[in-house]
Amino acid sequence: MNQRATGATTAVVSRIERLRAWMLHHRLVAVGSIRDLLQNPLASMMNWLMIGIALALPSILYMLLVNASELSGNWGGEPRVSIYLVEGVQRDAARKLTQQLASQAEVASSRFISRERSLRDFKQDSDFGDLLASLDHNPLPDAIEVTPLTRNPAELATLTERWRELDLVESVSVNLTWLERLFAILEFSERLVTALALVLGVGVVLVMGNTVRLAILNRRQEIEIVKLVGGTDAFVRRPFLYLGFWYGLGGALMAMLLTQLSILALAGPVANLAGSYGSSFTLTGPGFTGSLIILATGVLLGMTGAILAVSRHLGEVEPG
Repeated sequence: MNQRATGATTAVVSRIERLRAWMLHHRLVAVGSIRDLLQNPLASMMNWLMIGIALALPSILYMLLVNASELSGNWGGEPRVSIYLVEGVQRDAARKLTQQLASQAEVASSRFISRERSLRDFKQDSDFGDLLASLDHNPLPDAIEVTPLTRNPAELATLTERWRELDLVESVSVNLTWLERLFAILEFSERLVTALALVLGVGVVLVMGNTVRLAILNRRQEIEIVKLVGGTDAFVRRPFLYLGFWYGLGGALMAMLLTQLSILALAGPVANLAGSYGSSFTLTGPGFTGSLIILATGVLLGMTGAILAVSRHLGEVEPG
């Protein structure tokens, strides 16, 4: 009698099936991780709030810095030089000089402002409209507003001296001392915000690392069993990486909320203060791009803390 040979068989799994299994496990782990966080809402909310505050503080300071830059002369971070022309200058000559200035390598842009427009704008932006209307002639000169490429006060001084020597120029107005102080304050503020963001970012990474380390210790027996039955390092590592992802994402959403609430709380007083000076300035929030940056930063910090903790502590858990 013939007997059929028996023995172990090897199952062949296609790449598509492996990809489907990999995606399924990612989905299950992602859903399971957020479910575990929501089962302990108080602890999760404390971590999210901590990350949110750490992200919101530099975000709020940066937004205030951006708004302060826009408020300072409303020149978008670039100094502007006012060139006042001699009385009685021909408009064609004034516009030709404007084009010549715009063509210079040191100039970003220039525009001609007629004396009639200057008077009209001055009436609208000041409280002296009735007084100016009583004058029998326009006392304001034609002017050219020049936006230089340089922000260096020394280079600006050289430019203004050169423009003062032009035939059609009566005087040149630029407050270099004010510019020096302004740029020094802005530079100091930018570095302060950057340093604060780095310190708080490192703090978030450390806190996330400690949180993930505690999660690894709490699931030590489960990890040992998974490794004992042949679970790969990537398989074991995945839940903790998603833990860092959800913590970072939740903290970033909390930071966006805190930032927006802070802008809304300050918008009213700032608008009233600006209105007392005849300005329509209003605070602006982070916008779409800024919100994306906050989200990406939160996720990056959360994932970084999780990766560091997993790399450091997961290797210490081995089946006995």
